Amino acid sequence: MTLRIPRLLTARTALQKWFRIAEWQSTLLWAIVAGVVGALATELFRLALHLVHATLFGPGDGLVALARSLPPWERVLIPTCGGLIAGLLLLLARRATVQKATSDYMEAIVLGDGRIPLAQTLIRSASSLVSIASGGSIGREGSMVQLSALGTSLLGRWFKFPGERLRLLVGCGAAAGLTAAYNAPIAGAFFVAEIVLGSIAMESVGPIIVAAVVANIVMRALPGYQPVYEMPPFPAVAGAEVLLFALLGVLLGGAAALFLRGLAASRKAFARLPVALPWRLALGGLVVGVISVPMPEVWGNGYSVVSSVLHSPWSWGLMMGLLAAKALATFATAGSGAVGGVFTPALFFGCMIGALFGTGVHAVFPDASAQPFAYAIVGMGAFLAGATQAPLMAILMIFEMTLSYQVMLPLMAASVVTYFVARSANAGSMYDITLMRRRQQNERLRLRTLSVRDLIEPAQTVVLPDAGLAEMGKLFLQFPVKYLYVVDEAGVYLGVVPLKALTAAGGTAGLSERQAVDLMAQDISPITADMDLGQALQRFMEHRGERLPVIENQARPVLIGVVAKSRLLATYVQLSE
Repeated sequence: MTLRIPRLLTARTALQKWFRIAEWQSTLLWAIVAGVVGALATELFRLALHLVHATLFGPGDGLVALARSLPPWERVLIPTCGGLIAGLLLLLARRATVQKATSDYMEAIVLGDGRIPLAQTLIRSASSLVSIASGGSIGREGSMVQLSALGTSLLGRWFKFPGERLRLLVGCGAAAGLTAAYNAPIAGAFFVAEIVLGSIAMESVGPIIVAAVVANIVMRALPGYQPVYEMPPFPAVAGAEVLLFALLGVLLGGAAALFLRGLAASRKAFARLPVALPWRLALGGLVVGVISVPMPEVWGNGYSVVSSVLHSPWSWGLMMGLLAAKALATFATAGSGAVGGVFTPALFFGCMIGALFGTGVHAVFPDASAQPFAYAIVGMGAFLAGATQAPLMAILMIFEMTLSYQVMLPLMAASVVTYFVARSANAGSMYDITLMRRRQQNERLRLRTLSVRDLIEPAQTVVLPDAGLAEMGKLFLQFPVKYLYVVDEAGVYLGVVPLKALTAAGGTAGLSERQAVDLMAQDISPITADMDLGQALQRFMEHRGERLPVIENQARPVLIGVVAKSRLLATYVQLSE
């Protein structure tokens, strides 16, 4: 094995030179491979889920149909047992954890070197499969994307890719996985670019788009392919009605903030329980099971319910009840620690809230408003924009699902409004990496606006003009400095007393009675408090000392402290990081 890799690398390098393949061309070729790998990994997880479901419960039309066919005690027992088994698998995954490695593909791309551990990821995916197959209210897209990223990570490690290229290849795999899960190549690419990378630079987005498109082509070529959602034709929306969609955005922004806070609260609540992880997941499954006794539609990720709402009218009361029940089931499943995505549940909540809003609007303006399903479609994208804090990705996803230009104007209006309402509520995002990047951006902005005033430390080596040699000598012994700062009674900066001047005065006969004013020099020009950090750094380069005195301003030269060069350089390092 160790002999084949160098030979393979040598052959690859030789082919690149022979055919004169540039680095960017090679990256695009590997993006094509990543697209194929991502699509196949996604399909394998889908087939495994279908196999488990068929083996345990027989052929059927989905989890909701299965839940409806079961007696109440089985609706409670199956999610509970599934949660327990999923939790045991997560404990096994913890034991397989490799030090300094993360199984989360987002962290591997942004914070790591692109290496995703094999055993831990496979076990966590198995846990996710059990949670989903047993009716957990969670999406399957999370594990699909994770396995796609794992496949490309293993591929890149096999061919000894350097860290930067390996991270990009894993990003290509993640985009391919999301594309294969939702049949949305552009949105899949922008999901990775907007949420994971936080950049839409063509150097990174180009290969990711190629991988997403290839994954979509491969999925369409596989037998049994069908779109995730069959969208009805979107109606034309008049200009005035766009205001109603913007109002829907306000409602969805508040709902997205509540959804995110609910997720965070449920995770904290389950984490405080004095029980082991398997029992937490079992408790989450028990909650889902109890809710499913009167409301079996809470099983699964909500795909079949969304499809039904989009194609047939639902009563107001049924949608309200199902919305509340699904929220509790999702909080119980995700909060207990089950592995899976909340991407599809977010689409569910947006659809139900949009349908409720549209039903109300259509009842008030029956002749001047679109059917409720139009508001449900827009609601899916807008809620996703608020929950993920990635409005561009959400808009593109719904556009690709509908392939209708008519949806763009109301969708953009609602999504942008939802995004800003949810952001102003400081509810966060479904993805921790988004919050981390936002904190980094805020810190970077804060550091860039710093001035000398923000770095000032107290000046402890200050003397008056009449200070004697004994007093000045005591300060030099107490503090490891080369200068004392001389100020008058009003605190106005006058100059400095160098250590070498004090040494000379103390060792010369007849000069021992001298005061600070007699030894004062102008070796150091103070800096002002409003000076920016770049100017201060330039002054340090000229001074070549560790500290500089700081005055209020040139018109009012009152000494207010000192600035240390080490702290200034540490600020620059923090800014660069």
